[in-house]
Amino acid sequence: MMQTVNIAELKNNLSAYLEQVKNGEELIVKDRNRPIARLVPLIGGEDLDAEEAALVAAGLIRLPTKEKSDDFLSLPAPHVALSDIQAVIRAERDED
Repeated sequence: MMQTVNIAELKNNLSAYLEQVKNGEELIVKDRNRPIARLVPLIGGEDLDAEEAALVAAGLIRLPTKEKSDDFLSLPAPHVALSDIQAVIRAERDED
């Protein structure tokens, strides 16, 4: 079950709640008993290099919400008919 916490309680015990998040728990933050935010642990956050960490801190990128699966890499490549490839090449050449 996801834990909920009001802003005042979160402010008073911020370090303890952040430690819970670091340990994998999620928190719902409420303002006057109305949910306004969710605190979740960063997946792979410990593996970030300095550039990635700076981009996350600036809000320019977001980290994934779940671990990547190796299943994707084992999927077969899509089949593209040779005639389709030739048609694309011809169309590209005709544009010039």
